Amino acid sequence: MTAPHFRPLRFGVTRVTLRDGADGTQYLSADQALQDYPVRITDRLQHWARTAPERTFMARRIQLAGDKTPGGVGKTGDWQHISYAQAWSRARCIAQALIHRGLNADRPVSILSENDLDHALLALGCMLAGVPFVPVSPPYSLISQDFDKLRHVLKTTTPGLVFAADGVRYAKAISAAVTSDIEVVLGMGQLEGRNITAFADLLATPVTQAVDAAMQATGPDTIVKFLFTSGSTKLPKAVINTQRMLCANQQQMAQSMPVLVQEPPVLVDWLPWNHTFGGNHNFGLVLFHGGSLYIDDGKPTPALMAETLRNLREIAPTVYFNVPTGFEAIAQAMKTDDELRRNLLSRVKMFFYAGAALAQPIWDSLFEAQEKEIGERIVMTTGLGMTESGPFAIFVTSPHVKAGDLGVPTPGMMLKLVPCEGKTEVRYKGPNITPGYWRAPADTAEAFDEEGFFCTGDAVKWIDDSNIHAGLSFDGRIAEDFKLATGTFVSVGPLRAKIIAAGAPYVQDVVLTGINLKEVGALVIPTAAARLLHSQALAEHFQNVVNALATTATGSASRIARLHVMQEPPSIDKGEVTDKGSVNQRAVLMHRSALVEALHADAVQPIYKPHSNQAT
Repeated sequence: MTAPHFRPLRFGVTRVTLRDGADGTQYLSADQALQDYPVRITDRLQHWARTAPERTFMARRIQLAGDKTPGGVGKTGDWQHISYAQAWSRARCIAQALIHRGLNADRPVSILSENDLDHALLALGCMLAGVPFVPVSPPYSLISQDFDKLRHVLKTTTPGLVFAADGVRYAKAISAAVTSDIEVVLGMGQLEGRNITAFADLLATPVTQAVDAAMQATGPDTIVKFLFTSGSTKLPKAVINTQRMLCANQQQMAQSMPVLVQEPPVLVDWLPWNHTFGGNHNFGLVLFHGGSLYIDDGKPTPALMAETLRNLREIAPTVYFNVPTGFEAIAQAMKTDDELRRNLLSRVKMFFYAGAALAQPIWDSLFEAQEKEIGERIVMTTGLGMTESGPFAIFVTSPHVKAGDLGVPTPGMMLKLVPCEGKTEVRYKGPNITPGYWRAPADTAEAFDEEGFFCTGDAVKWIDDSNIHAGLSFDGRIAEDFKLATGTFVSVGPLRAKIIAAGAPYVQDVVLTGINLKEVGALVIPTAAARLLHSQALAEHFQNVVNALATTATGSASRIARLHVMQEPPSIDKGEVTDKGSVNQRAVLMHRSALVEALHADAVQPIYKPHSNQAT
C-alpha cells in the first residue's frame, strides 16, 4: 500500500529526555529549552499595532434585527472588522476608564456575555490597565434557573464592574445576582430600575499617561484573568492566570507548532472565551502572532452548525480548531458541500481537536473529503492540557496520529509520571502552570505535590514502550475509574474509547456505569446520525455492538453487560457538558442516578443485555 500523503506540517518537538526517580516515578521533558518570551502579552498588541496597523485583528458578523436563533443570537450579516491599530487605541481608552474606577485584583471586571468585539476590547483594556477580568460561562446567566453558579463566581471574585452585551438577554441574571453596589456596563439596552453605563462611554474616555504607566507596571506575576473550572461535582474554582502563564504558553505553542510562526494565523472560531481553549489558546495565539480571528456565532449543535458551515465557506482558516462533535458535522457536510470543501481546505495547514475522543470514522471521512478535493490529507493534531496549564502542555509528534495519542511535553515544562492505583498519573511543572486558585488556599495546597508539581488526575501510558520519543497516549481520568463489587477496577478511558469506536458512526460519547455493582453498564450519547435511524435499526446496531465487545472482553471489568441509549442530551446547566462540548462522566452519573439504578435493576431489562458471549 502507498503511504498517505499529508500537506507538509513540521513538528517542533520530536525527542525527549527521561530520568528515573524514586518508587517508579519518572521525569519527562522536551530535549529543547524554552526560548525567551515577552514580559506581558500586551507587548504583542502594541507591536502589531505599530508594524501591521491595518491588519484585521478580529471580526464578527453584524447582528441584524429580526428573527432570533434558538440560542438567542440575531441573524448575522456582513463582517465588522477591528484592525490592530483600532484595537490598541480603543483598549487604551477602556484601560483609562478602568483606572479612573480604581479597579484591581480585589475588584476585577466580570464579563457575562459571549464572544464578541466589545468583549475582546474590554479584555484587552483590562490587560493594559493591570485589572484582572473574569469571563463567566454565559449559560450561568442564560440557561440557569437558580443562578447559583453565577452568584458563586461573583462572590468569589467580588467584581467592581460587570459587563454584558445585551441588557435584555442578561436582565434576569443581573437582577438576580449582581448587587446594586456593582457598576453594570452594557453593550446595548437598559435595565429597568437600575443605572447603567454604556460601553460607548468607556470607549470615549480620554487617554492619559496613566495608561502607559499602568501597562509598564504589569509583569510576569500580574494576574490577567480568573478562569473558572467546570464545577461538575463541586462549585467551580477560580484558576489564577498570570502574564507569565500566558506568555510562556504562547512561546511553548510556537515551538511545538511551528506552523503558527510561518504566517499570521487566520482562525474561524466559536470556542468560548470563558474556557481556556478558546480564551487563552486561540485568542492568545492570534494576538501573539499578529493573526486574525473571525468570531463564529455558530456552534456544533443542530440549531447553530449551519452558521459555522456558512462562515467556513467564506473565510479560509490557516489552522482550524474544534471539538469532535464539530469535526463530525463538518465531515458529514463535506461529503456533498463542494463550496465548503473548496474553501476550508484551500490553505489550512493543520486541524486540531480537543475535549473528547475523535472516532476513527470521522477521521476517515475527513481524509476522504480532503483527498477528493486537494489530493492530500490535512494533519489532524491533538494534545493534552487543562485550565491550570495555560492550557497547552503536551502535543503530538507525528502526522500519523491515532485516537488517544497525546505526544510529548512542550519545551520548558516537565512531566512527572507517577504510579497510581495501577495506572500512571501525569503531573506538570513549568512557567505555564497556575500559581493556584483565587481565595482558596486549601484547594491550592491540595493541587500540588511535595515537589511542586500540579496533580492533573489524568492517566497516561507510552504510545510505544520501545520508543519514548513517540510520546504518551491518554489512559483515562484516574478519578473516573471505579471498582466493581468484585473489587475489580474498571479503566474508564480505554473502555469508553472502545465503545465509541465499535458504535461508530452513531456514538458521540459514553458514560460508564457500575460503581460498586457486579457489571459494567454504558449510557450512550447518540450522534445526530443515530437520531435519524428507525428505532429497530438503532436497536440492531447496538445489539451488534455489545455482541462484538463481548467477544473481546477479558473479564467483568471490560465487558459491557447493560447499555442504554440516552434520549435526553447532557445538560450544560447541570455541569454534564462543558461549553466546548466535552461530557463530564461524574456529573452525568450524579444527576442521572435514577436512570443508572434502573439500568442495573434486576427487575428491569436494559435496552441491550448480552448474556455470556451472546446477546439475549
